[in-house]
Amino acid sequence: MNRLFYGDCLTVMGDELRVNSVDLIYLDPPFNSNRAYNAIYKDETGRPLPDQIEAFCDLWTLDEAREREIRHMPILLRDYGIDDDIVGFWQLWMNALRRTDPKMLAYLAYMVQRLVVMRTLLRPTGSIYFHCDPTASHYIKVVMDGIFGRQNFRNEIIWFYPNRQPAKANKFQGMHDVLLVYSAGENPKFNTVEVPAPRAQKDIKKGWGTDRLNGQRRLRIYNQEKVDAAVSQGRLNLESFDGTVDQTQKTGTRPCPDVWDLNFLNPRARERMGYATQKPMALLERVIEASTDEGDIVLDPFCGCATTLEAAHRLRRRWVGIDIAIHAIKRVAAIRLGERCRLNEGADFTVSGIPRTLEGGQDLWDRDPYQFQKWIVEEVDGFVTAKRTADGGIDGRLYFDCPGQPHLQSMVIEAKGGRNVAIAELRALRGVLEREEALMAGLIVMEPLGNRKMLNFQQEMARAGSLDIEGVARHYPRMQLLSVPEILAGKRFDTPTVMGRAQSSQQRLQV
Repeated sequence: MNRLFYGDCLTVMGDELRVNSVDLIYLDPPFNSNRAYNAIYKDETGRPLPDQIEAFCDLWTLDEAREREIRHMPILLRDYGIDDDIVGFWQLWMNALRRTDPKMLAYLAYMVQRLVVMRTLLRPTGSIYFHCDPTASHYIKVVMDGIFGRQNFRNEIIWFYPNRQPAKANKFQGMHDVLLVYSAGENPKFNTVEVPAPRAQKDIKKGWGTDRLNGQRRLRIYNQEKVDAAVSQGRLNLESFDGTVDQTQKTGTRPCPDVWDLNFLNPRARERMGYATQKPMALLERVIEASTDEGDIVLDPFCGCATTLEAAHRLRRRWVGIDIAIHAIKRVAAIRLGERCRLNEGADFTVSGIPRTLEGGQDLWDRDPYQFQKWIVEEVDGFVTAKRTADGGIDGRLYFDCPGQPHLQSMVIEAKGGRNVAIAELRALRGVLEREEALMAGLIVMEPLGNRKMLNFQQEMARAGSLDIEGVARHYPRMQLLSVPEILAGKRFDTPTVMGRAQSSQQRLQV
């Protein structure tokens, strides 16, 4: 069955997927993750969320956790069979990047951890397509040469998108991405993809073309209506041809080259899901057709809006998608798979990794406190902050619309995964509310509080007062508390209209 996972692809691939089980991996991980990815979460007023949210986690900083991973990298590489000479080169390279480009080093370290696992998942005939832009493609190629072997490099595909609007700049306009293609072994599966020959493309657009065969001048018909119109207007004389071929015969094609002339998605394209970096269906279908057969398994470990999954479904391939943002997973399951592909969860695909019980939430907290905080903040329609707090400080914000306010307002959220939450922590949150540019504060606790403790918490929260909105008769408590079981049962913080929560699926598709 097809599978959709919520979580870090490193964990999911290691825990859930078998070695030598995947025929094709396509990945398009974000590099410039501070770009406007939050555009997919516009509220119903059409305004994007403030810049400080983390719709996609900004991973590319050299914090202490990343430094530990980098120091451990030589051991990791040797464990996965990487040659000692390459390991030594990477150590020198990493030291140089630490001084010259620490953000790139953080990105490469993150990708190396995941690429070595991806190599183990591929069948011997499998292939991997790494989609990146010229900012990092040359670095990634060196990394993949080391992991997959330079002898298994197959292609550097240039995706040229001619419909991007040119911008004034002091350099040539950037209008392409790069796809680096590597195989798992010497004999990868590959199906030749035919594309119209340059001349044939022009002829198809015109409706007809001409050629000569055995000295005879022939007419190739691609559109009978256009041919009839040209004849009636005197632009085409059928009597000048010795013979004709109709449109059922093969048109002029050639094997697909390594430069792909495919338009970038128009902002109004029907397949748009609102992602700033969404790739066109035609591109993913070409990748899948070339390197898989019907029934094969396609993996996208950064599936985002899941264009890869829909393309695989259309081409009768099985698929596995992974994403670290629960907003993306819910959106994909409801819209991309449910409404667009007419697939039913449970019958046609499964969704895994999202805790659905208190025990599941506790297990996630025990394994990864930060991922627990991220999950529960997103469950209440909030967004995690850019800084990894691991149970300390503000864990996220929930954004809502206040009538008469030009900008979205917010509720700061703190999530506590431990069993004993003290009143001092609630008072500290109240202090945060007073300091931050927020109108409200929400505290999430793992289990419901006892009666006496709950009474003390309610008294403390009441001291923060209520939010009164001009023209709205009701009042909203400025400080509120929810437990994990309440959230799993569908309860949410009581705020003015939360961005996106009231949207219909049709509206979400048009964002």
